[in-house]
Amino acid sequence: MSAVYPPEPTALHDARLAAVLAALEGCGAASVMDLGCGDGALLAHLVARPAFDTIVGVELDAAALARAAADIRISARARLVCGSLTDAALLPQGFDAATLVEVIEHLPPERLGALERAVFGLARPGAVIVTTPNADFNALLGVPARRRRHPDHRFEWGRAKFQDWAQGVARRNGYAAAFQDLPALHSALGGPSQMAVFTRAGL
Repeated sequence: MSAVYPPEPTALHDARLAAVLAALEGCGAASVMDLGCGDGALLAHLVARPAFDTIVGVELDAAALARAAADIRISARARLVCGSLTDAALLPQGFDAATLVEVIEHLPPERLGALERAVFGLARPGAVIVTTPNADFNALLGVPARRRRHPDHRFEWGRAKFQDWAQGVARRNGYAAAFQDLPALHSALGGPSQMAVFTRAGL
């Protein structure tokens, strides 16, 4: 496709969550931690699917976590943790999968190393699913050059930069990484968002 109409924000949000859920199901995950779970949009989908039998949401923003708690049923199957994603002591080990949905771009770039150590180096879930905005697509969304989509974004990466970072994380920590445009709308620029699915070696 050489031309594209920018998708509605709700449609993009739904497409992103659908892709993450499909990736979780594709790797056979039963235990999932949603890192940077925010208001609980993904958590609500996880709780609604019995295949996910152990669910943990981790979020630093206490107000967002309270909104998530109001929307999902907290139980032995699903619980919420307030704290930083870079605090390895908060992240359970032995989980099948972890998700970071539109999260990494909110971290200062210098904190990405700490995130990598906590998630990939210490918690070491079987799979890690990361989505982040695709800066290559920004012009089609009307975002001026050298601007970001949201004032809280500390960076936005094009596909080459994201894949370079992800391949480095995978190599350093014993994972393989595969990539997907979310959704694939443009033959040259991909989609508004992008996803990496990391799979731990030996699984």
